[in-house]
Amino acid sequence: MEVYAERVAGIDIGKAELKVCVRVPGRRAGTFRHEVRTFATTTRSLLRLQDWLVEQQVSVVGMESTGQYWRGVYYLLETLFTCWLINPQHIKKVPGRKSDVTDAMWIAQLVQFGLVRASFVPPPPIRRLRDLTRLRTSLVRDRTRHVQRIQDVLEDAAIKLSIVATDIMGVSGRSMITALIDGERDPELLADMALGKLRAKTEALTDALTGRFEDHHGLQCRILLRQIDALDADIARLDEEIDTQIAPFHDLRDLLDTIPGVARRAAEVLIAETGADMTRFAGPADLSSWAGMCPGNNESAGKRGNTRTRKGNTWLRGALGEAALAAARTKNTYLGERHRQLARRRGPKKATVATGRHILEIAYWIMVRGVPYQDLGPDYRRTRVRDPRRRAEQLTRQLLALGYKVEIMPPAA
Repeated sequence: MEVYAERVAGIDIGKAELKVCVRVPGRRAGTFRHEVRTFATTTRSLLRLQDWLVEQQVSVVGMESTGQYWRGVYYLLETLFTCWLINPQHIKKVPGRKSDVTDAMWIAQLVQFGLVRASFVPPPPIRRLRDLTRLRTSLVRDRTRHVQRIQDVLEDAAIKLSIVATDIMGVSGRSMITALIDGERDPELLADMALGKLRAKTEALTDALTGRFEDHHGLQCRILLRQIDALDADIARLDEEIDTQIAPFHDLRDLLDTIPGVARRAAEVLIAETGADMTRFAGPADLSSWAGMCPGNNESAGKRGNTRTRKGNTWLRGALGEAALAAARTKNTYLGERHRQLARRRGPKKATVATGRHILEIAYWIMVRGVPYQDLGPDYRRTRVRDPRRRAEQLTRQLLALGYKVEIMPPAA
């Protein structure tokens, strides 16, 4: 078997300590010897590990992506060595020999012969941007959960505000909830606080705001509103910091924003998760596979098994799912019409994944070519027919099946 690197190291990472196996050429030609040592995961111990690897003239270091514990080891060693972050699913354990030491030896052997592939780890600037966008996504989800808890409290008090108002945390809804907390119980006075389009729904609001709101409901809503306000402030602070970190990609963010369904936040997630450098991907299909947005391969003896998508990048998948649902609500766009066609044939869930993959492939070409998105129009797939005669025959059969008489005239030259 061809040797990829002569001097390699394999690391099995734990929370408190890690096992390191170094494989170097032996005394006889074609042989290799190994040495295993244990190091703590503290910075001082990792510096001693770095010195030892330099002493052994190691060129490639492989390690499993174990939770979050790999980050400190990888970030320290990447400046001096070629580091490979390996997906644990790609490392097959030897039956009956499962231990930290054998894991380190097995990783070193796989890396030495190039039997595994390194995962994509972005450079430090993109890593900082990625940390910020992921934290913002988590805070937005926390805020959504708090809003849902307020809605549950209102439902417990028989307040049906969410039936009439689309957003209970809008200006009108927030004023009504605050008044309820302060002790106002008259539904007519509460309904009179409506602004804008809600003014036309005063009667429905009066019925919705008639309930059994008590002091303990007010206490819960007051606490939840205070937490929502704190989250809003933190999200705004993160938006400012993200805008600073993403300054080199402002033009690219504006280009991605031209895709239907992709707003500013989704564009920032696309840049942070992919790194905006498409040279590391062979093509849009390779990017979709890395993101977990394409069907899996599961074929044996000529039979196809379950081809569900793999987990992939959960943060990128989440942003693409939201963008796909937003694109599905657009009118007179290629993506919106394509999503509706797929939803009729394959169901809404598969249509969302397919639309998300289409958005990711569009983003790939925008990042490669640096041009804005150009919509093909909702009739693109109907007008761009490979065989118009065959399509006409299909439509004729469908009309005949419905009982219509059909006479086809050839198109004008």
